[in-house]
Amino acid sequence: MTITWRELNTESVPAWTELVNLLAKVDGTEEYYTEADLAEELVATGFDPAQHSLAAWQDGQLAGFLNVSVNHNLESTGVAAGHLDGGVHPDHRGRGIGRQLMEVMEPRAEQLLRQRHPGAPAVLRSRGGIAGASVRRLLEHRGYRLARHFHDLERSLAGELPEAPVLPVQPFRQDVAEQVRLAHNEAFADHWGSAPRTEQNWREMVESRAFQPDLSFLSVAEDGVVDAYVLSFAWVAEEAHIGLVGTRRRARGRGLARACIAASLRAAAERGMGKAALAVDSENPSGAGRLYASLGFRPVRVVAAYERSVG
Repeated sequence: MTITWRELNTESVPAWTELVNLLAKVDGTEEYYTEADLAEELVATGFDPAQHSLAAWQDGQLAGFLNVSVNHNLESTGVAAGHLDGGVHPDHRGRGIGRQLMEVMEPRAEQLLRQRHPGAPAVLRSRGGIAGASVRRLLEHRGYRLARHFHDLERSLAGELPEAPVLPVQPFRQDVAEQVRLAHNEAFADHWGSAPRTEQNWREMVESRAFQPDLSFLSVAEDGVVDAYVLSFAWVAEEAHIGLVGTRRRARGRGLARACIAASLRAAAERGMGKAALAVDSENPSGAGRLYASLGFRPVRVVAAYERSVG
């Protein structure tokens, strides 16, 4: 049976969405997306589907895909990071499709790293799924190593919720989006795998379909600076996903992030959503895991991140 290779495009979106959501269930990651979400990825700044995506088709079915991207800025350690994201349909595994996708797309990712960050030390990263995922064998065979674990946490929005925040918080507004970006870049400067967000990249995120401004809250200081923030998203109708939580260094230890999260949880419950979710680095330097546990979040899975040096 012949496999046809071509890039992802707008016509691919329905089949791409179907495969991504199948993989979310079969591989146990529960990362579901709508067609609108994936269509936005095709037009993201810096992403050229013809060069940065590849899909394997057989008899009209999407058998596998792989996308590559590179951070627009260096990480605080001076490292340039590229990312590979994809998967192979369960019915087509064991046939070398994943290997062929990697053999084509890894060199493209390395080329993009050299073009965007010439001379900088570079790494390629890929998600390794939950324990036992078949992708881990492929990554390890290609020289990737386990770099990090991320804990996916959830809590029900039924029943008792954290008390309404005593500290003043306010809903997200687009006119302060740039202030929030600056707060985020400072708050995440010491986080593994984080690079400063560009204005364009940030704008695309807060104008995306999934972003929920009414579930996102800020703590703004008297001098007008955003000191803490919670940005929430909804890829699944009944689930509020707290995607980003951060506090500037000068404001840490004052309970500002807790106040923003509490406001977000209560707003999601008032909308009728059933649960809230978030992910945290197992080695988070700010002790975020303890904060989330105190707010009722409990671990539901552990997902791995793999990386290998380039050059």
